Amino acid sequence: MDNLVFALNATIPLFLLIALGYFLKRIHILTEGFLTASNKLNFKVTLPFLLFTDLATANFRETFDLKFLLFCAGATTIGFFAIWFLTKRLMKDKFSVGEFVQASYRSSAAVMGLALIQNIYGSAGMGSMMVLASVPLYNIYAVLVLQTESQDGKKGGNIKKTLIGIVTNPIIIAIVLGFVSSLIGIQYPKIISTALEYVARIATPLALICIGGDFDFGNALKSVKKSSVGALLKLIVLPLVFIPVAVLLGFETEKLVAITVMLAGPTTPSCFIMAKQYGYEGTITSSVVVLTTLFSSVTLTIFVFILRSLGYI
Repeated sequence: MDNLVFALNATIPLFLLIALGYFLKRIHILTEGFLTASNKLNFKVTLPFLLFTDLATANFRETFDLKFLLFCAGATTIGFFAIWFLTKRLMKDKFSVGEFVQASYRSSAAVMGLALIQNIYGSAGMGSMMVLASVPLYNIYAVLVLQTESQDGKKGGNIKKTLIGIVTNPIIIAIVLGFVSSLIGIQYPKIISTALEYVARIATPLALICIGGDFDFGNALKSVKKSSVGALLKLIVLPLVFIPVAVLLGFETEKLVAITVMLAGPTTPSCFIMAKQYGYEGTITSSVVVLTTLFSSVTLTIFVFILRSLGYI
């Protein structure tokens, strides 16, 4: 029961922020112009600041674990390409492939993953290592699939555009700078670190409110089958495939908690922001974010309960 209460306390407030955004748009407090500008602000400023501060304040010299790093990166890579391969062949609506794939594999590792790990285990040390291993790949693969599949949809793309998109992605740049800052051991003055934290705190609530503001039940119902399959892949299939492998490889306690959150956590709100930036409608993405945010409180709790009952965490 304690695990369920914790998971509900961690995920339901996020869902309520989405509902708030939906309500504010319907009573015309939020406008299309505001939502467009806010999505751009999130993509270029607040989310990069959030990732930079998370990584810059982590101590990678003490927590570095190559085996753990390679597992997180490998699970992310295999999951991504497997979903893309199957989606490309099974989905009839080719315009939705990029958006669907991105929403089906990307966890909210940095936005809420670190907080979840700290609350479950009492420390977020391996959480930062998990973020370092997975989040750069999340974004690289997102640019890859969104840009590549946009050839079938709204924006045409090629290898050069994809590479430029990866190199110039503000989130990837922030991750690299944050990691380098941590390795060098830069200690920022209180004035600077406080300002960075203030901007970082805006990222999650603003992203969720924008998702709610852009959410359209009519369009969501039209794509309910795709969204449900995406949520199933994210919350159930990926964890069932990779968590047993992690156990067999000997991961336990804090490392296994970090892996579980990476695999079974809800889809990150930044998926929606990136989908909009690459010209996609965003309906599938927002629907998957809503579904996974709502139901992850149950599915994640079940995985944690099972692993704890078996003595692995």
